[in-house]
Amino acid sequence: MSDADAHGEHTGAQQAGGPDTAEATRLLRAALHEVSTVIVGQDQMVERMLVALIAKGHCLLEGVPGVAKTLAVSTLAKVTGGTFHRIQFTPDLVPSDIVGTRIYHPSTEKFDVELGPVFANFILADEINRAPAKVQSSLLEVMAEKQVSLAGTTYRLPDPFIVIATQNPVESEGVYPLPEAQRDRFLMKVMVPHPRAHEEMEILRRMSARPPEASQVLDPVTLQELQAEAEGIHVHQLIADYVVRLVMATREPESYGLPDLRRVLEIGASPRATLGLVAAARALALIRGRDYVLPDDVRLLARDVMAHRLVLTFDALADGVTTTQIVDRVLATVPPPRVIWDEPPAAESAAVLTSR
Repeated sequence: MSDADAHGEHTGAQQAGGPDTAEATRLLRAALHEVSTVIVGQDQMVERMLVALIAKGHCLLEGVPGVAKTLAVSTLAKVTGGTFHRIQFTPDLVPSDIVGTRIYHPSTEKFDVELGPVFANFILADEINRAPAKVQSSLLEVMAEKQVSLAGTTYRLPDPFIVIATQNPVESEGVYPLPEAQRDRFLMKVMVPHPRAHEEMEILRRMSARPPEASQVLDPVTLQELQAEAEGIHVHQLIADYVVRLVMATREPESYGLPDLRRVLEIGASPRATLGLVAAARALALIRGRDYVLPDDVRLLARDVMAHRLVLTFDALADGVTTTQIVDRVLATVPPPRVIWDEPPAAESAAVLTSR
């Protein structure tokens, strides 16, 4: 595709989706602002959760206790108007505690189906790594197919639907690491750090007396419309090529100037990383007020979307290599398409992408 064709295609998309995109961005920013009245300092975590919601994905939050992971999820659910259920994962949990079961009633001599707590718009799987693999795997059908099968009958989950799980990275006793298949079901894994000093002071000021409460800004129907709007965000062919090259560099590092990664990578990112990176970049572009994706959108989300899908070798684990370090190496080596901003007369500035 030539530069002129790319510019024309982008301009046409901008004219077609301008007003709807602007209204969608206004609503999404209003939701972020409302969440920020309760959550202090975790702007990236909140934005990533909203990205996952708009991209129809699931999100895994990892951080030490007390950094507002649970509060952020419940606040986002309240702001977006969806139903919310919290499931506290423990070692004695069984799959029926999550998805539901059949209950026999002697009075009627019949079995009735009791649906589990996963039937809500927002599911908080709190400390998901404290439950055994059998319980964690019960979420696979829920997360992938958005349905539950009980006694030969399939029950659809509400729409929109998102699972936001939390896990504690420092404790090892009574913890069951998530299997690779389940980690791959999460669109993003977000690391949640401690707040900084000035944020800690603001937390003390806000929460020590009467904690603030967020107000509802969206509703499930509007959320579905925003998800549909995000699916229409324009992704240039060069952006798609860049995403594929990033993912392929984790599978065939020698072909992309990274032969040393072969020693540390057991398994590269799956095709879900490719699809998820594009979907998340579209959602981020919509939040940022654009109807087209930029290379920076992909680069900002690459860690969150790709790192948890990589499987390291024993040598890498012994040497203390992390998956985020590998993603950073890939981002530094694989060149993104170049953005050229021009200003056509009587129109807003537009971006033209070219290969390097």
